[in-house]
Formats: sequence, structure tokens, C-alpha cells
Amino acid sequence: MRTPPGGVTPIRPEPAATTGTAGTATAPAPEQADTAVLRALRKIRVPQTQRNRELALLVFAFIINGAAVALVQLGAAGEIDPKFLVYLGVLSALALALHITLRIVARDADPFVVPIGTLLTGIGLAEIYRLDVHWGRTGWAAYSNRQLAWAGIALVGAILLVILLRNYRVLFRYTYIFGLAGILLLLLPLVPGLGTDAGADVWISLGIFSFQPGEIAKICLAIFFAGYLVRTRDSLTSTGTRFLGFTWPRARELGPLLVVWLVSLGIIVMQHDLGTGLLIFGMFVAMLYVATGKTSWVLIGVVLAAGGAVVASRLLPYVSGRFQNWLSAFDPKLYDAHGGSFQLVNGIFGMAQGGLIGTGLGQGRPWLTPVAESDYIFPSLGEELGLIGLFAILALYMVFTSRGIRIGLNGQDDFGKLLAVGVSFTIALQVFIMVGGVTRLIPLTGLTTPFLAAGGSSLVANWLIVAILLRISDAVRSRPRVVIG
Repeated sequence: MRTPPGGVTPIRPEPAATTGTAGTATAPAPEQADTAVLRALRKIRVPQTQRNRELALLVFAFIINGAAVALVQLGAAGEIDPKFLVYLGVLSALALALHITLRIVARDADPFVVPIGTLLTGIGLAEIYRLDVHWGRTGWAAYSNRQLAWAGIALVGAILLVILLRNYRVLFRYTYIFGLAGILLLLLPLVPGLGTDAGADVWISLGIFSFQPGEIAKICLAIFFAGYLVRTRDSLTSTGTRFLGFTWPRARELGPLLVVWLVSLGIIVMQHDLGTGLLIFGMFVAMLYVATGKTSWVLIGVVLAAGGAVVASRLLPYVSGRFQNWLSAFDPKLYDAHGGSFQLVNGIFGMAQGGLIGTGLGQGRPWLTPVAESDYIFPSLGEELGLIGLFAILALYMVFTSRGIRIGLNGQDDFGKLLAVGVSFTIALQVFIMVGGVTRLIPLTGLTTPFLAAGGSSLVANWLIVAILLRISDAVRSRPRVVIG
């Protein structure tokens, strides 16, 4: 049975009763009656089990987050300040409100993504607060207070999206509108009067605060890519040339991949934003592979990405500087140079200082690394939580991504499958790019670590991704499976 693009799979009706020769309905067989009872019980019990599991994990996350803030206060200030704990309690109440909302409107939603997002957000807040305590930042000048405000906005946005987006398949109708919106959001920082001078041209000023529209653009582009690939999958999966054990697409089918590649290069050249360019191109290649099942698309994407990186490193000074810092980070001349490897090396030294179990929250010296609360939040946590703590954080990201991919692969419509896999892979790729950059595995880019790093636009975008995954998972679990045979 073929699923219509972006539509609902037709479900074969199950016979509830049989009709006798006299035209009267006879009672169903005992096996059918038992099946109906079990199905009714499952509709009642399974959703509540999912939500109860989510509530237990949320309580665990609240305890960990509160303990982290208390340890920061004891380690850095020597006393507990209840005011920030009260603020954190308000944030926990919003996470609990999201849980209650799911009990009402999306009882079948995945029970793991909200607790993981809450725990990562709280751990990041604790470390940002730790840096504010050292520098004596208070009020709106404190990054932790701003992060708390943004976290509240992000959670309210997630609640509203879960309530309003009753059927995620409606997004399929507006595929090209989301594509246009994504491109316009990426171009906003180039508009005179809106862009800010903050290194890469990716921020816009809205008066009292700045915002990075590229974070919302990645969601819009994920919706566009999912809808576009559903519509064009047949042509992209058509038979190509068999060579070296792979089926390679024909030249005319390379158009979409080349267009996205050129857009990514345009972002790198015009906005000096290496991270966003890599993220968008990687997301498209991953979704293209899921849509077609052809490994050759991945190989072509890797070749194009490598070729673009080589060309950019040769022609663009800031990209060349990133590569030099990566290859020769411990060169004394490069370490002391303006824009050199001082930040990268200090982050590595901080993680080395943390060792296996860390110095303890509030007792390290993460402030020695510039921008420790945003770009270098991961080394800051590595110094105070140690290698064990970093592995625990990476495990949380791994579980979050695996749940998102599982939600997509269990779906019965192609659009939901591609959208869930696309946004989940975006989180995973963003973590890889940032963690790989600060650990000198790959050249450093300007992305933020999801949920952890200071940055309101990133936090809002990530919680909107959580809401999308919740809606898709609820639809996947609540829809009956297709019976074949």
C-alpha cells in the first residue's frame, strides 16, 4: 500500500461484527472481543504510562538542576542565594506546564525529549551562572538572567506550538513558503540598519536585544527540505549509473544538491558564518539520504563539502585563520597573535585541568577562556565536571537524537519521517561541529552548543524543535498501523 506524499496512509477498516442470513448482526467472536478490549485499555493506559515516565524523569531533572546551582553557589560564593533558585523554580514550573499540556493534547508524545531538554538547559544555566558569580555580573547584565528569560520564552513557545499545531502535516502545504521564509531570515542580517557588528554577520538588532534569525531559518529550511524531497523523491531515486558498487545519480538530478551547496557557500562568503553553512548543507544531505536510500548522495555531499572548505580556506582570510588555528594551535607565535589560538588552547588546558572527575562546580577557573559562557561552554563544563560529566552530557545528546530519529523512522508518512530525522540530525550535527571544534578535532566554527550555551535565539529554536518532535511522535503512536495481507 503506497503512502500519498505528505498525506495520511489509508487504513483498512476492521470488521466489528458479522451479519447473519436473516440480516441481523451477530456478536463478534471471543477473540475479536478480547482484541477490542485490549485496544481500548491500551488507549487509556499506554499514554498515561508515557506521561508518568516523563513526569518521573522531569522530577529527576529538576533535582539535578537545583543541585547544580546550589553547588555553584557553595563553590564560587561560599553560600546559597535562594533568589536564583526561585528563578530556576519558575523555569521548572514552565517545564511542568509543558508536561501538563502534553497530558491533555498529546498524550502519546515521546516521554524523553522534554526531560532531556530541561536537564541540558538547567546544566547550561548553572555554568553560566557560575561565570556571572566570578565576574560580579548582576541584573540584566548577567548572562544567566538573560538565559533564564529566554528559556522561559522558549518553553512558552514550545507550549503554544504543541497546542496550535494539532496536525503537523499541515506544514506540508506551505513547503515553498517555509523555504522562502528561511532564505529571507538568512538574509536579514545583511539589511542595512538591522545587522550588528558582532564578527559574523548573523545577528540583527531589535532594540533592547539581538537575535540570530539563522536559528529559526534552519527549522524553516528543514520543513522546506522535507516537503521538497517528498515531492521530488521519485525523480531523485530513478535509476542511475552503477559504478564502484554504488548507483550514482544522473547529472540532471544533481541540481538540488548543487543549489543548496551554493547557498551554503554564499552564507560563508557573505555572512562570514562557516558553521551555519555547514549545518544547512549537512542537514540537506542527511535528509536526501533518508529520502532516497542512496549512499552515493552522501559521498557526493562529502566531496562537495570538502571542496568548498578547501576553496574557502584559500580565498577567505577568516576561514584560513580557522584552519591555521586548528593545525598549529600550540605554535607560540600563533598563540600570541591577534585572533590566534589563545582561546582554543586555553579551552583545551581547562578540560585537561578537569581530568576525569573535574574540579567541582564553582571551583574551577573557566573564566580564563574567552567567551566561556557561549562558544566555550563545553570546555567550561569539562573543567568542572570532568571527563565523566562530559560523557554524560554527550550521552544525553545521543539519546535525544536517537529518539528523534526513531520517531521519524516509525512514522507512516514520508513528510513526518523526513522532518523528524532532519531536525534531530541538525541537533546532532551542531553538537559534533561545536564539540569537535573546541576539542581540536575539526576547525572551530561559530555555532552554539544546543540547550547549553548562552544564546536566546538558539534556545528558542531548539525548544521549537522539541515541540515539533513531540507533535510528530504523538501522531506516530496514536495512529493505527497498516494491516497488510
